Amino acid sequence: MPRWLPRAMVLALALVAVFQLADWAFHQLLGLLINILIAFFLALAIEPAVSRMAARGMRRGLAAFLVFLGLVVVSAGFVTLLGSMLAEQVVKIVEDFPAYLDSVINWINTHFNTKLRRVDVQEGLLRSDWLRNYVQNGATGVLDVSAQVLGGLFQLLTITLFAFYFAADGPRLRRALCSVLPPAKQAEVLRAWEIAVDKTGGYIYSRGLMALVSGIAHYILLQTLGVPYAPVLAVWVGLVSQFIPTIGTYLAGALPMLIAFTVDPWYALWVLVFVVVYQQFENYLLQPKLTARTVDIHPAIAFGSVIAGTALLGAAGALISIPAVATLQAFLGAYVKRYDVTDDPRVEGHRSRVSGTGAGGRVGRRPRQRTGEPAPAAASAEHSPEAPDERLPSGEPSSTAGSARP
Repeated sequence: MPRWLPRAMVLALALVAVFQLADWAFHQLLGLLINILIAFFLALAIEPAVSRMAARGMRRGLAAFLVFLGLVVVSAGFVTLLGSMLAEQVVKIVEDFPAYLDSVINWINTHFNTKLRRVDVQEGLLRSDWLRNYVQNGATGVLDVSAQVLGGLFQLLTITLFAFYFAADGPRLRRALCSVLPPAKQAEVLRAWEIAVDKTGGYIYSRGLMALVSGIAHYILLQTLGVPYAPVLAVWVGLVSQFIPTIGTYLAGALPMLIAFTVDPWYALWVLVFVVVYQQFENYLLQPKLTARTVDIHPAIAFGSVIAGTALLGAAGALISIPAVATLQAFLGAYVKRYDVTDDPRVEGHRSRVSGTGAGGRVGRRPRQRTGEPAPAAASAEHSPEAPDERLPSGEPSSTAGSARP
């Protein structure tokens, strides 16, 4: 046995063990890594505000704390208002359920000549196995929901703490990162960091403006129709429609439609029409103007990035996918060499029909020669080995012109 073979086998086994350990540790820490990634992009989003406050003489830690405090207060107020609205709507639906049930029973008795009674229907529901199983599953599901809520709160606290540290110690973090890199790489890292701050902050800024416009427009509609909780529903539509691209408006419009349906079914139809029309207005007029200088990416790329981010990281990937793709696009744009596009009509999708050897045309075919006919004079002169005008590229007569070729 060669002397190197045992050591090679031990080294291979050690590498396999290290790989398995690293794979196990990565999967165990995947949730923490995703939280750190979300916290990093959140810190990039508030970096302009923190830096502006720090430039005026305020400590970065205090500036970051004030920004996060404002975000927490606004988020808590919105969640409280939305929760109270949903609770009141659920109570109203439960109170009005007997009236809805009576109307449905009367309609069935009128059209199908039946003699149903509300008491019989209620007793049948109370004694059904379906209701019993639903109550049992709901009792066990309460514990699962409570565990998920506690887990979500812990995850939110983790993201908030990491984002606070990233925002408060941003200069120290950049200095520590650049200290292990050569000067040329330091410049590239700092440029990428600056682009990420600009794109992420611009994304939040543009989305905030569009959320404000969307909220005002939907508030005017809901207030005109007399739908209850118009301010809260308008804020809901504004936030959900902007931070879930392309389909966010339709998802956000489902809740106002449901509330409007309890007032009048025709109001729900009006809300649906307004949501569709406003989505077109936003896609073709509002969004291009607001995002031209902040996050200039194609809508198809944005939608594809959201799908890819959701497939990779779930809801967190959907939130950070657009600023991440915009940062990558802006960073790689400096290394891509671009040229002026020719004035060819085919660039605009127009097919050229010009035949011949001109620009944009195809080379014309030479007519086929029939069997037994002599070749044209021009062609024979061109291909003749005795061509007297054969010259070198410099314009001088060729020394081999007129000589016999093998």
